[in-house]
Amino acid sequence: MIKGICVDNIAIDCKDAVKLRNFYAELLGWESFIMYDLPALRSQSGLELVFLETDFEYVKPVWPEEIGKQQKQMHFGFQVDDLPTAVLQAEALGACKAESQFGGSYLVTMFDPEGHPFCLHAK
Repeated sequence: MIKGICVDNIAIDCKDAVKLRNFYAELLGWESFIMYDLPALRSQSGLELVFLETDFEYVKPVWPEEIGKQQKQMHFGFQVDDLPTAVLQAEALGACKAESQFGGSYLVTMFDPEGHPFCLHAK
């Protein structure tokens, strides 16, 4: 292990960095700010998400994965107290529920407005 190493930030490719940052700000309640001239979020623990608009045509990932299609580049998992309510709140913010679900009653896979999958897990 490298002495003193820790996760500083996670960069997320997207088509509209401000829109996606605002979605996650509402979803997570994290602080919005600018980092390296880019839209970013910071959690109370200091973890930062940075949103990068791509220089190429952004292609939404396909989930579940399919051979020859754009694969997901990341997948967040968020624990929630009330799963059905969290799903409804995420949808109200612009997320959509994935057609394919594999988590039974304890996990729901969603897509953010740019198509990145994320899961809401019951605690």
